Amino acid sequence: MNPKDLRFDETTLEQPPQDAATEGYAPLMPADAEPVTTELARQIEAACNRIAPVWPLDRFVAVNPFHGLVDQRFEEAAATLRRIADARMYMPRSWYHEQLASGRITEDDLREAARLCGSQLTPGQLRAAAAAAQAGPAGGVPLLTALVDELDTDDWSSFVVERISHHCAAYFDMGQATWKRPWDGMSLYSAWRRFAAMDYSLTMMGQDAMRARVKALPESPRACIASAVRRLGIPETAALDYMHAALMDIGGWAAWTRLLRWEQELQGGMDDTIVELLAIRLAWDLLLYEHKSTPTLRPRWREICARLGRGENDAGVGGSGSGNTGAEIEHVLLTALELGYQRRLIDDLGKQRDAKAPERRPAVQAAFCIDVRSEIIRRAFETVCPRSQTIGFAGFFGLPLEHVPLGAVEPRSHLPVLLTPKYKVCSEVHGADEQEAEEALTTQRRRTGLAKSWKAFKMGASSCFSFVEAAGILLYAPKILADSFGWSRPVAAPDDLRLDATTEHRVGPSLDAPHHGACAHNHGHDTIGIPEADRVPLAEGILRAMSMTGNFARLALLVGHGSTVVNNPHAAGLDCGACGGMTGEASARIGAALLNDPAVRKGLVERGIEIPADTWFIGALHDTCVDEVRLYDTDQLPASYAEELAELRSWLKQAGELTRLQRAARLGLESQSLQAVTANVRHRSRDWAQVRPEWALAGCAAFIAAPRERTRGLDLGGRTFLHDYQWQQDAGFGVLELIMTAPMVVAGWINLQYYGSTTDNRRFGSGNKVLHNVVGGAIGVLEGNAGDLRVGLPMQSLHDGKRWMHEPMRLSVFLAAPQAAIDDIIARHDLVRQMLDNGWLHLFRMDDDGGSHRRVPGAGWEPVSPEALPKAA
Repeated sequence: MNPKDLRFDETTLEQPPQDAATEGYAPLMPADAEPVTTELARQIEAACNRIAPVWPLDRFVAVNPFHGLVDQRFEEAAATLRRIADARMYMPRSWYHEQLASGRITEDDLREAARLCGSQLTPGQLRAAAAAAQAGPAGGVPLLTALVDELDTDDWSSFVVERISHHCAAYFDMGQATWKRPWDGMSLYSAWRRFAAMDYSLTMMGQDAMRARVKALPESPRACIASAVRRLGIPETAALDYMHAALMDIGGWAAWTRLLRWEQELQGGMDDTIVELLAIRLAWDLLLYEHKSTPTLRPRWREICARLGRGENDAGVGGSGSGNTGAEIEHVLLTALELGYQRRLIDDLGKQRDAKAPERRPAVQAAFCIDVRSEIIRRAFETVCPRSQTIGFAGFFGLPLEHVPLGAVEPRSHLPVLLTPKYKVCSEVHGADEQEAEEALTTQRRRTGLAKSWKAFKMGASSCFSFVEAAGILLYAPKILADSFGWSRPVAAPDDLRLDATTEHRVGPSLDAPHHGACAHNHGHDTIGIPEADRVPLAEGILRAMSMTGNFARLALLVGHGSTVVNNPHAAGLDCGACGGMTGEASARIGAALLNDPAVRKGLVERGIEIPADTWFIGALHDTCVDEVRLYDTDQLPASYAEELAELRSWLKQAGELTRLQRAARLGLESQSLQAVTANVRHRSRDWAQVRPEWALAGCAAFIAAPRERTRGLDLGGRTFLHDYQWQQDAGFGVLELIMTAPMVVAGWINLQYYGSTTDNRRFGSGNKVLHNVVGGAIGVLEGNAGDLRVGLPMQSLHDGKRWMHEPMRLSVFLAAPQAAIDDIIARHDLVRQMLDNGWLHLFRMDDDGGSHRRVPGAGWEPVSPEALPKAA
């Protein structure tokens, strides 16, 4: 019988093809008869929940790639990922050997790290282990496709990932495709069954009969998973690990579907798309087993399944490694590396115990985001203006809002993903009459519509080739030249749309509903803008959270941040992490407008906060790529502020120059003049071939919530998230709770994304930026034109070609607050408790007398002082 002549219906299966194994063969069961046991259902959910979500490029969120494993201790999660997918959570031992040789890790660091880890390893043993050759890969849980690869000439593992990725890219498309998919309204799994039955790629692989076989798969994805587990002979004790490994094999798309579940869970619902993706991946294993089974494959696979059932997979298909051997060594080496950094930081913080807050009225106040890049410019600003006061606060400034830019339709959230927006604000044309505003709005929408139409024409199947041949070069030659020589202007962020410079009007977000219909669609909100009844309590919360309740300057800045670069799919990752991948412009401008509102100020007086009549808040944006600060809405300032405004601009310019000089060393520009450095960084922001326009948050290592006088004057190297906090002003410790449950967790996620992207870029990063192709409009990138969706950071954001620019270590958190308050918050918040108790973050308490205490999971707090710390070599 020719396998190509077989025909199947939806629920029954005829005899297997002649090239398939018949030993132990049983037809697939109808969907309604396929058993899904309670235990298997639990394991399916557990496997899906082990995957961390990933956000799309246009609202890039730094996420902990190990988020699904935070219920395990850090070292246990490392062992789990090593065992499941041969994924690394530690740097190679040769790298730790380099840190030992350079003195970065000392003998005392090794000894203290072993104590904290409960290890009996000696410094000599650790040094010897770091210098020795490291064992090969552990191999991970072997999937059926890996065994077929070993016995077959074709690369079925890559083929399966490519076909799944191809289908997901089309199914989840966010506007890139010009042709609509033919399976609208169908679930991912149902659409795949329809798609795979028509996919002639299998014919090219010599398995034409497999296309028809797809139709016999159960209609229910969970029933398909149950069929695959049963038919493949996977023991119940190994089912969770096998399903986890299957999802890790398509980890990028698994993370995307995990996001869909995450978003539904926030709304109290449930999304099963990740379960459907798992069903598709296991269906491929099942189809391959039936069509590629041979007398050689069957006993090998039975042996593998038996060993999986006993928990033995360290020498599985494709690997000869050592399993978890040596994990203790690597964990102690990591801890020693972190101790070396903590030693220097605690020593610096101890020197500031006598610093006092300024009592005189500051010349100017500036609230910056807690982002590590802001630490440098804050210090520079304080240097050029010693009478200034800078404040660190999350870049969304406590405003739970979403913003609709001028001419846009959909709102964009401007707050951490752990929070939910409460208000929707819209940008409008300020200072214009109704006709001028409508004309501006119409013009902006026309530009947007023309851009979309032009893109559709260029990408259309009937026009793309003729366009490139006939007109592409002629029309785009000037742009190609401009981009090549760095003459082009950086692309504005989606929330940064402005009118032409020739107009006397300005565009910006408004506290109130737009006067001219700029937000015609309500998007489910009862109101647009911030209701007047909410404004006073909202303003009070912002000021108290910033510990900014008195001694106001005449000019007070709210400085958000963003980055202007070109030709960078990950551009949103350079913008504000506290603003959901947006810039902080909208939040800063709305915050300033709120605090300038006379009615709000009057209400604040009744709540114990009196803002002087001559204090004026200004929204601003720090461009972290070129280190320039742009001020907004200064036309609203009274004329009497002209001299102070000019002086402020001068201070900001000088602060930017100092910041660029400090950054110059990391950019390889340390030998150049100030003018040359400035010209170079500006060119980098406009250079379409520049893969490292800035280093963003590379190097992030600590989070400090304390009064600024505890850190003022310290060079923290742009590695520290700085959040101002005065516990004496925090009645009930509500501000501390907000810090520990939002900014601290977000900073931990950022740190762990950089960590994972460095230790195992293949699994948790996005590879070579030069090879990236955007998929689905803004879903993510492929490295090349096929393969899995890539997550995390590209190598160029972590490595300069010679050395790692990010030092992978867990975040060290320092809180200047009473122990009882800290412990109470930890006890009441599961995620915070898991991240601390399981060693994903280090926690220190800063005492009022300058001392510090370390929180040791399972052992409470222990005092630590610079004198008691391991000494540097």
